[in-house]
Amino acid sequence: MVRTWTQADSPPVAERLGRGDFVRLAYRLARSHATGVLTIVAPGHGARGSELLVLRRGHLMTGETTADGGGRRTAQRLERLAAQDGARWQFDGGVAAYPPGALLRQYNLAAWARAHLEGQLDAAQAQAMVHELAGARLALRVDLAPEPAHCDETDRRILAAMAVPRRLDQIWPLARTARYRLLTFVYFLRAVGAVTPLGVAAPARPIRDSDSEAYRLLGVPAGADPETVKRAYHRMARALHPDLHGQVSEDRRRQLERHLAAVNTAYRRLTGGAPA
Repeated sequence: MVRTWTQADSPPVAERLGRGDFVRLAYRLARSHATGVLTIVAPGHGARGSELLVLRRGHLMTGETTADGGGRRTAQRLERLAAQDGARWQFDGGVAAYPPGALLRQYNLAAWARAHLEGQLDAAQAQAMVHELAGARLALRVDLAPEPAHCDETDRRILAAMAVPRRLDQIWPLARTARYRLLTFVYFLRAVGAVTPLGVAAPARPIRDSDSEAYRLLGVPAGADPETVKRAYHRMARALHPDLHGQVSEDRRRQLERHLAAVNTAYRRLTGGAPA
């Protein structure tokens, strides 16, 4: 349960949280089945600006029930805490006092942290991660991976494939899942420190101005993966090909040809090959 600290004295908060650190902290407390009180003091605030999160065996105690919105307000409070930069925290373990009736109203903190992190990944970040991890084997920390009871069949296949260090391109066929599904899971594992790259990973590939223009012409986000670029190219090629427009004026035909040529050039720039 998240509530306001009302005591006159400031809580003994020592550790600073950068942006994004709260989510990792929350996940690790949940994964270690921690019991106690986590105190978060917002940047620039004293005791009266702090909030308490009461944990029982890694679950957050909340007064919400399904009828209250299924924990929606609790999730919103956690999102607000996650957005803070420069907050400070203190965890007092072993505290056994819970709000009345809270034993039946536990919020899955680990599941929230995973959903929050996976929701941050977009196509550009996914492509950058693939490039960064190219050639590196991924070593899994089992103690920080999701517990089997909180995994679905796809999660279990991915974790089984990562039982020994493997590259992303080796994990994918063993996981038997969509590429983006695998990447969101790996992104989450990296964010909580459950995965360590072994070997030499590629440096992040900078996006040049000319590439940015090419992405814009194709109507895809900067850093989009090759499959997304290819699909966008074929969609635009069909829309622009003069022969598919029937009877058009000569001026309009030349406009379509010029636009299609620019799209072809953009595709070659981003893929290194001829349009296929």
